[in-house]
Amino acid sequence: MSEALRPAAFLDRDGVINVDHGYTYKPEDLVFIDGAPDAIRRLNEAGYLVVVVTNQSGVARGYYSEADVARFHEHMLAELAEAGARIDAVYSCPYHPKGVVAEYRVDHPDRKPKPGMILRAARELPIDIARSFLIGDKSSDIAAATAANISGHRFTGGDLDDFVAGVLLQADAPIRAK
Repeated sequence: MSEALRPAAFLDRDGVINVDHGYTYKPEDLVFIDGAPDAIRRLNEAGYLVVVVTNQSGVARGYYSEADVARFHEHMLAELAEAGARIDAVYSCPYHPKGVVAEYRVDHPDRKPKPGMILRAARELPIDIARSFLIGDKSSDIAAATAANISGHRFTGGDLDDFVAGVLLQADAPIRAK
């Protein structure tokens, strides 16, 4: 028996979940955006799968490795779990067409503003894409949401939990990119 489909809240990482220090990858540099753990817990309690979709071009630029990114994500998920919040999956794109590391110098379909990470998650997880949305802080995030035919909501700062509460109030409306 297959798992019932659930809506997903796709969240960008840097600038939405954690403070963007510019190529943030060290676990000790993790600082949550105000309200982020509460926002993720709110999404969990509302029945949403929470999926992180993050460009990590620092790998292609030679600033850090995919293992460094994985370590950061493990730390972030552990810290969120301590706060009673759960991220169901993390999708990370290490590619950049102007990267200095040859194997990552690719114009990859996962790199936002392309929708690859969202579409892959929709294939791999029990996601009801029609009831899903994305929260990001950049125009490339919103463009990826639009390309995946889901609502895109631009977070410009403040308390993420307050922002998510507002998005959830609108979630049943047929809203597209804002």
